[in-house]
Amino acid sequence: MTAEIPDAPETVLVPRLVGLMSLDAVEQSQSRGLVTETPDRPEAPDPVAYVVRQYPAPDTVVLKGSVVTVWFDAGPGEDGGGSGVREPLRPEPGSGGMLREANEPDEDGGTEEPAVLS
Repeated sequence: MTAEIPDAPETVLVPRLVGLMSLDAVEQSQSRGLVTETPDRPEAPDPVAYVVRQYPAPDTVVLKGSVVTVWFDAGPGEDGGGSGVREPLRPEPGSGGMLREANEPDEDGGTEEPAVLS
């Protein structure tokens, strides 16, 4: 009695999709037997949107039929548009504390304690 060995699952390399337009990225994925997912654009992505991030990374070995997730740049009307990932704004310094103003130097070059402004 001989046991049959099942065929090994087919694997593929994930293509580099970052920098491609959405239609090209989907075409590249499908040509390798991969499924493309776009969580930031669940409806059909804008055909001229560019891929700014992908998972898994390029050249990762995955099973044929695996999902490749891609994210697109922000287009016009979406957060100011076109620049992709943005650095968060830094908070302004607090308004608490006392302001001090330096006094003019006196005749011998020294200064008195700074005046407190409230």
